[in-house]
Amino acid sequence: MHYLDYAATAPVCRPVADAMYSSLTAQFANPSAQYPAGQTARETLECHRAVIADALGAAAESIVFTSGGTESDNWAIRAAIHMGRHTGKHIITTAVEHSAVLEPLKALEQEGYEITRLRPDSTGHVSAAQVAQALRQDTVLVSMMLVNNETGCVFPIRETAELLLQRKSQALLHCDAVQGFMKVPCDPTDWGVDLMSLSAHKLGGPKGIGALYIAPERKNIRPLLWGGGQERGLRSGTEPTSQIAGFARAVELWRTEGERYVRHMAEMKDYALSRLLTIPCMERIGSGEAPHILLLSLPGYPSGNIITELGEQGICISAGSACHKGKPSHVIAAMGLPKRTAAGAFRVSFGPETTVDDLDALYAALRDHQARRFPML
Repeated sequence: MHYLDYAATAPVCRPVADAMYSSLTAQFANPSAQYPAGQTARETLECHRAVIADALGAAAESIVFTSGGTESDNWAIRAAIHMGRHTGKHIITTAVEHSAVLEPLKALEQEGYEITRLRPDSTGHVSAAQVAQALRQDTVLVSMMLVNNETGCVFPIRETAELLLQRKSQALLHCDAVQGFMKVPCDPTDWGVDLMSLSAHKLGGPKGIGALYIAPERKNIRPLLWGGGQERGLRSGTEPTSQIAGFARAVELWRTEGERYVRHMAEMKDYALSRLLTIPCMERIGSGEAPHILLLSLPGYPSGNIITELGEQGICISAGSACHKGKPSHVIAAMGLPKRTAAGAFRVSFGPETTVDDLDALYAALRDHQARRFPML
């Protein structure tokens, strides 16, 4: 198999699986139990929390574990509007956020909130100037992703935080950093982000575990779940210790090897561009800076057909976010691309394990796909 869909998920490596196995078998006690095995489990869990917090340059108490990025996004949005309930009912986001942000905002629209969705330019970027133009006195939340999961564009989180501070805005800033964490600069404390969503499985950690960074000044955030008081009473329920162990181990690996990983992914991206853009009619969409995501198009060749045919050959790419499940990409639609370009769009994404052989196989398969349909090209 030639796996080139790391933006959808990454394989769990052996050190992460080993950490999870140890937690499942040797350190299985409930962290809330009062006997020594339970207290050891609690101490281990807090060490894992510190690993993830350190990677963000944050205090350990700023990290609350969740079931993943979607939960973190939903919780952040609902908690932010509760905090700002006396300020107003206006929210700013972008038209190219993940569905885990856009869908809860649609629900809030039905509850009387006004949503301003900033559209990207032709390169896929949005700007802090657009936020400035949209900002109002009754704005309670700005929700903007760090890296777009389809274009790879890096968004101006730091600049937006500075803008809110300069304007003395009461709006909270939420950042969905699921696609950018450990791959591009990510410093919520220094930047002034109020809430930041994370997920393990984009880093080679397990699925079903994520975290929400909560700035110290927002520590009185409304709980997500009430119950036994776990996670400082903010998200009750017995902690999934094996998944947390896997998350922390994946982050440790990225902290140790991240510079090499990022350099390798950038090299693979450059190589992919050098090969794939020699295919007649091939276009690059946008100008995403993230090292691991590349959006391309073969206008006139429906991407669904390409994905299916290449998949049968063991080559895994996508037509955009894996969460679309075959539906047209709202990201590509928001960029206002020509219909033929939009219809032929597909995403290639890279990881530490990506090889030149993977990309050569992709090139050969795409060239063959094209030649069999338009042999004159």
